Amino acid sequence: MDVRFTPAGAPLAVRHDGQVWAVAEEPVHWFTRDSWWDTRRSAPMGVGNVVDIEHWKVQVRYTSDSPLRTFELRRNPPSEQWLLEAVTDN
Repeated sequence: MDVRFTPAGAPLAVRHDGQVWAVAEEPVHWFTRDSWWDTRRSAPMGVGNVVDIEHWKVQVRYTSDSPLRTFELRRNPPSEQWLLEAVTDN
């Protein structure tokens, strides 16, 4: 899955299942913390932030007249790959 962002850093479009879904409403952004003490993962010195999990909830449309769907996106540190956590129909 690919996510395209605006210059300000907000999601603009999501490529999922061979289709490009345009973000149609204001996205919601938040962070959670990885419980590294449970996963027992370690990181080499100097890697940066390895505990903040980034989330976006975006309402998207495939075409201008298609119904809204909600995608919840997640990116685990230190990966650059976005994961589709949930899809719901509105």
